[in-house]
Order: sequence, then structure tokens, then C-alpha cells
Amino acid sequence: MIANNSVTCSQVSKVFKQGELAVQALSDVNLDIATGGFVCLSGPSGSGKTTLLNLIGGLDRPTDGEITVAGQRIDRISMSELAELRLQHIGFVFQAYNLIPVLNARENVEFVMQLQGVPAHERRDRAMAILEEVGLSGLENRRPGELSGGQQQRVAVARAIVSNPALILADEPTANLDSATAEKLMELMRELNSNIGTTFVISTHDKLVMRFARRLIKLHDGRIIDDLVQQEAPS
Repeated sequence: MIANNSVTCSQVSKVFKQGELAVQALSDVNLDIATGGFVCLSGPSGSGKTTLLNLIGGLDRPTDGEITVAGQRIDRISMSELAELRLQHIGFVFQAYNLIPVLNARENVEFVMQLQGVPAHERRDRAMAILEEVGLSGLENRRPGELSGGQQQRVAVARAIVSNPALILADEPTANLDSATAEKLMELMRELNSNIGTTFVISTHDKLVMRFARRLIKLHDGRIIDDLVQQEAPS
């Protein structure tokens, strides 16, 4: 893992064009997230949470402003450099899971490690271990269509964290989980954050997730309206 897994946004704005209409999704956002941060982005639908998450992950480019991730100005590097940064250093948990339908749970978890060139035996061992950690032991041979929504989300989380990336970006990671499973998932994320120093940025409506965050950033109409440092998560 790279030592610098900080995030900086400076005067970041994002405008989406819908025909002749311009929609201002983010307006002059300034944000610093230190290495090892555990940050939650909250706010109503349309507040800019997912847009900001996508910009930090290099899945989209800002209309204006600068974004630095792990010491690199990602708003001005090439698409191939962005792809390499994402592959090696960023884990993603999408609300829509984004699992590969023809692969089973273990193979989905192994997929990023395969792209990274991790040997087959090591990929398998690490995938099986993380599936057990997220409560899916015994389901490793099932394809996404044979799993519930909550189980698919846990596969997606396992895939994101299995290679110990420097930065994990999660968009509503508990949206399809029951409260007990959601709490276990958040405990696992906080453990990675505390023990390994993985930086987490999580977009959510879930109050449980907000309780686990060390820092809660509230957005409204594309602007940061509050930035709170919180007490330690519940034990």
C-alpha cells in the first residue's frame, strides 16, 4: 500500500449538461481528507454526494478545480494513468454492486487481484478468507443471480477490500443490508481503517454508517454545509 492515501479537493465544481440545460452538481467544494481518515458524506438525494465520490475516484472529471489523491493531481493525468491508479490503490463499493454475472462470488472477489497479477493460489486464499469475514463462507461458488441483494453487496465489499487498497470509496454500502449485517460490515471497515490505515470515504443516508464515521461531512445543493469531527464509533 502506498503511504500517502490522502485526498484534497480545491475549488471543485461539476456541471452536467442535459441538452441546453446546465445542472450544477457541485459548487466550489474545498475538502482535505488526511491519510487514514474515515469520512462519511451525507445529505439528501441530489446534494452531490455520489458526484463528489466519483470525482475523487477518477470516474469523472471536475468542470473546475483540482483533485489530488495519493499525491497525484488526478484531474489532469491521462485516462491510462487514472485506470492504473484505480486498479492499484482504490477500492470501490457501488450501490448497484457491479458484480460480473458469469463469475461466482469467489471469482468476483478475485477479479481485481487477477488484474493486479496476484498468483492464483494467493488470490484464492485471500478471497476465501475475506468471504468468511463478511459472512459468506459456503456461498463462494454461487453466482450473483443466486445470491440475495444483501449477499451481493457483501461480495462487492469483499472485492473492494481484499487487496488492501490505500483508499476505499463506498456509495451507500449498507443500502441493501439488514441492520445486524450492516453493523458487522461497518465494524470490519473500521478495523481495516484502524489496523492498516486504509482511508475510507463513504456516501450514505444510513444513520448507522454516520455513527461509525470519525468525520461527518454534510452536503446540500452541491456545497459542503457542515463538517463535524465525531467521537469514536460505538464499541
